[in-house]
Amino acid sequence: MKFTLSWLKDHLETEASLEEIVEKLSMLGLEVEGVEDRAAALRPFTVARVLAAEPHPDADRLRVCRVETIEGEVQVVCGAPNARTGMWGVFAPPGSHVPGTGVDLKKGVIRGVESNGMLVSERELGLSDDHEGIIDLGAGEGLAVGQSFASLQGLDDPVIEIAITPNRADCLGVRGVARDLAAAGLGRLKPSALMSPSEGSFDSPLAWRRDLPAEWEQSCPYVAGRYFRGVTNGPSPRWLQERLKAIGLRPISALVDITNYVTYDLGRPLHVFDADKVKGHPTMRFARDGEEILALDGRTYALDPETLVIADEQGPEGIGGIMGGELSGCTEETRNVFLEVALFDPIMVAFTGRRLGIHSDARYRFERGLDPESAAWGVDVATRLILELCGGEASHTVSAGELPAEERRVSLRPGRVAELGGVDVPSERQQALLTTLGFEVTESAEGTLDCRVPTWRRDIEGEACLVEEVLRLNGYESIPAVSLPRESSLPTAALNLSQKRGAAARTALAWAGLEEAVTFSFVAERQARAFGWENEALRLDNPISSDLDIMRPSVLPTLLEAAARNADRGYPDVGLFEIGPQYSGTAPEDQASVAAALRAGQAISRHWLDRARPVDAFDAKADAERVLEALGAPVANLQVSPDAPAWYHPGRSGALRLGPKVLAWFGELHPRVLRAFDARGPVVACEVFLDALPQPKQKGGKAKPPADLPAFQPVVRDFAFVVDEAVPAEKAVRAAKGADKQLIQQVEVFDLYRGKGLPENSKSLALAVTLQPRDKTLTEAELEAVSAKIVQQVTKATGGSLRG
Repeated sequence: MKFTLSWLKDHLETEASLEEIVEKLSMLGLEVEGVEDRAAALRPFTVARVLAAEPHPDADRLRVCRVETIEGEVQVVCGAPNARTGMWGVFAPPGSHVPGTGVDLKKGVIRGVESNGMLVSERELGLSDDHEGIIDLGAGEGLAVGQSFASLQGLDDPVIEIAITPNRADCLGVRGVARDLAAAGLGRLKPSALMSPSEGSFDSPLAWRRDLPAEWEQSCPYVAGRYFRGVTNGPSPRWLQERLKAIGLRPISALVDITNYVTYDLGRPLHVFDADKVKGHPTMRFARDGEEILALDGRTYALDPETLVIADEQGPEGIGGIMGGELSGCTEETRNVFLEVALFDPIMVAFTGRRLGIHSDARYRFERGLDPESAAWGVDVATRLILELCGGEASHTVSAGELPAEERRVSLRPGRVAELGGVDVPSERQQALLTTLGFEVTESAEGTLDCRVPTWRRDIEGEACLVEEVLRLNGYESIPAVSLPRESSLPTAALNLSQKRGAAARTALAWAGLEEAVTFSFVAERQARAFGWENEALRLDNPISSDLDIMRPSVLPTLLEAAARNADRGYPDVGLFEIGPQYSGTAPEDQASVAAALRAGQAISRHWLDRARPVDAFDAKADAERVLEALGAPVANLQVSPDAPAWYHPGRSGALRLGPKVLAWFGELHPRVLRAFDARGPVVACEVFLDALPQPKQKGGKAKPPADLPAFQPVVRDFAFVVDEAVPAEKAVRAAKGADKQLIQQVEVFDLYRGKGLPENSKSLALAVTLQPRDKTLTEAELEAVSAKIVQQVTKATGGSLRG
């Protein structure tokens, strides 16, 4: 939003300086993005008179001019063809910077003749591209030597640019900005003569119509206008052109410039039609299939039945709230005009603008919400300006629909300003501040302020909004600075435990060679059922897609779908993982954070150095244990149980437990699940439940010194036990470890044998037991004693026997 200082002072009576105004605007929440003082660069340039212009003795195209300046008479060598005796021009003294060329002037000698300064052209001042001659100010009427050129041309009016937040549509007009400054104590808001009622003198030959379905009448609740006859649409006056050019708009003609001026001056978009080009009564309606419009931006837009248009018997003549049409636009030949001042639904304008890709000043204001009363006084404002600048005669007002009759009231408890804003503002001052903003305030017997919200403040919805207004006008600098309470002398951790666990799991799985996937948290019903979904509460009321309507009961469905999609495209060997949520219900505690990993195809591809093999349950178990180890879980103490859920293959899956708590599931996915996803096996997966891990113990006391490395050689002894087929290897490993916890450092299974030489339904487990002495070298007798203890513990736990 741009405006000049003098434009602001049309609405604000103030003695404040530019610096004070700029500072106050920012403190009011109207952030100043920049101030362009065009006069600063033109300050050295002053009005001068050419006393004499004679030919240069050594150059045919140069003239030697005697110039009367504020510093006295000087000699200037000039090459402009229009330099002549008696003319009034613009003088640049030595030492000045010429903005159009970037040259710093110095005294010099040109072809043997001294030159002290310069008579400049518009191009050299950066005002235009005209460089055919120096600036000619005419006969000198009203001019004085030494007069500021910037002031003479009205270029000493600074341009202020402010950023408007989406809720402050009332400040998309200069008057709204002036109202805020006046309420903040920086002056007085002047009454606007343009808004006073104006009468017409004849009946309009055109009338507004609305042809809208009953359920869509609010898309354009009201439209009004007038017919003007006998107008003259020439160039707009200089003051109006200068204001439009200052804010970056191109003056076109008086009628068009008036609509642009009112848009920025009062925040009220208008549109004018050449009445002689309108066939029949203009009507607000929705576009019909196949209709299109040539808009004022020179582009043709295809319209659809969701687009509100202003149409006549020929078809669309404008897009409601966004842009008018070229066919009924006003030109210099326009003599009769029909005015449009309408209200449009902000949401509809926004959707239409986005759909068509049109950005206009009208759309920018309509989609943020206009003052509904502006549809009434907007007719009077336009009438006064058209009659004043273009002449002619105005008809009586014609309209269609009804102005929205709404009265919004919000109550403010004065104490809430201190509670929410931290500053105590007396009730009387609160009332005065709100009144200057346009609120009608009455105080109840209980001290509550009942505020009638002005129609132009569409953003005021509740008590907190009024608190914000009081704080804003009272001054944000009045709010005391309060330090946040410091809970400890050290800063708190940037990441919480859940975030740290997620990062550790991500690193562990990435180092295992898996690729991270980020997928949706909802799946198709058939996929959810394959992973145990039964809770109807997890069905979405408004899914983004009809086949993504269930919150996922597991993270695996989306990973399995991604693996199947890769296999269909020729990449069957994949490894994927995701850290994300899964859902068992709608309560917060029913959401669990899971690190899920999935492998499909070959674990080891065909290679002459190694034997190829497909992925199996042990690959998934290894992935789960990697994650748990990275998260600090006691992996060595975990128990394995064969009770994985139904989407895993029975006998090829399991659960990792710490006591009764399940930390992870792993195994091969059930063939039934693979068929539901059109996936080819084998596919193995694991799910690690990050929230199920025990909380880390609080560290306290002195840190333990690192353990000394043993000075004695470890001893490894192998044992082979014949056990029943149903006995898990883990049972034998745990029994062997418990034989001597101080001496036995590690127990590993290094061989499994079934077949000839063993009883039916039995197997041979070979264990490698590492003994690590710390005080002395073990004697043979001590080794035999430990070995006997190991055999005793394993045979007792498993019911097996030492293999001979």
